[in-house]
Amino acid sequence: MVKKSVLSKLSDLELEKYLEKDNRFVPEAVQIAVQILEERGRIFNDVEKADIQNIIQNKIDSEEQKLKDEQEDLKDHITDDPSAIALHSKTLIWTSSLFLGTLFGAILMALNFSTLNKYTSAILTLIFGIIYVPFQYYAYQFIVENNFGNHGKYNSELLPMVLGPAILTLIWVTAMPKRLPYRSKSLLIPAMLAIPIFIIILNNYNDWFSSYFLLDFLNLQK
Repeated sequence: MVKKSVLSKLSDLELEKYLEKDNRFVPEAVQIAVQILEERGRIFNDVEKADIQNIIQNKIDSEEQKLKDEQEDLKDHITDDPSAIALHSKTLIWTSSLFLGTLFGAILMALNFSTLNKYTSAILTLIFGIIYVPFQYYAYQFIVENNFGNHGKYNSELLPMVLGPAILTLIWVTAMPKRLPYRSKSLLIPAMLAIPIFIIILNNYNDWFSSYFLLDFLNLQK
């Protein structure tokens, strides 16, 4: 947020820079600069007013387009085109890593990177998934043992559960090709991986998987 009190401390010459065509200031800052200059006695003719309005509108349009582009980058571009590459979907990776653990989602993500010949990204993603298993366990134990759990509106115990899937989503957005149209891959491999992991989580050896959303979900059903 731009504060008028801050811009008011600038000289007229400094404020004039806000009116330059290729300035990097936000639209609100340009508007405030014009207002301050007018209060100081600066008179803008019709041409200048039109130029300033065009600068402001172009900045607004640019910000709106940037927001649209960012939203488009976050979308899952699944297609029915048989010629498109087949990948495990972002939705599948997020939901499965939430229930079956970040390592499960990391494996699917690594398989996607391998399909795209991005082997370094595949290895790094897999390493992240492996490291996150003990991290989630100890982070959850720390929260429980120090009574950082359910305080008011938010339950801190959920943080280790959702942080891993959130990071995987971030990895997808930053490392996967932008707006890549792809077909949703067969669920055979995820299903084969899910069965042993499901059993391991249910056994919950030494409470290693107490922080997994799957156990919370199943306990709620009892």
